[in-house]
Amino acid sequence: MPLHVPPAPAPALRSVLTALGSPTAVREARTPSLRAVQGPATPELPLPVHVLDRITAQGLSSTRLAGWRFLIRCGDRAVAAAETMLTPDGWAFSHFFEGPYVASTERALQQAEALPQPYQARLLSVPGLYMLTLWLHGDCSGDGAEGHPAATDLLVPLAPAPPGIPAHRPFRVAELLPVLTHRATPLPLLGSPVLGSPA
Repeated sequence: MPLHVPPAPAPALRSVLTALGSPTAVREARTPSLRAVQGPATPELPLPVHVLDRITAQGLSSTRLAGWRFLIRCGDRAVAAAETMLTPDGWAFSHFFEGPYVASTERALQQAEALPQPYQARLLSVPGLYMLTLWLHGDCSGDGAEGHPAATDLLVPLAPAPPGIPAHRPFRVAELLPVLTHRATPLPLLGSPVLGSPA
């Protein structure tokens, strides 16, 4: 089924196109593959980046939109990514980067295309676990900048994933969230009172 990619805000795309057209911005980027590009490089597949700031013991999550990420394609592959962020003056280019998440994102998007159900593509970052996932949201017509992970949405951990969580395996949110909750909940120190127990 086709994968739905939500439209990025026009100023975010413009800021990336401006940066790509700036020799200074490309030269100063820590992206050798982008600097070595021969031929046109184009921003494609804009994905809203949501951050999972808080996971509670009850499994409730709080997410917020942190930016839009574009894969920078040259020829038949993505060579880098561009990050944009919201400033008081609107959407602005933040930085270019490369590394394993670029190829992993591209691979996860190709996997998602082969799924029998259509989804809207987003990214979900879990900073507390140094983890990034492709978030496949069931509401294809929804605003990509809003909403929270539904129990039936899919999360595909990108490589490198945290130990014990296989990369590129789709998990339902209801299946993966308890694992993330367990990982993100600090264990009480030995000898310290457990929450809810008498001191």
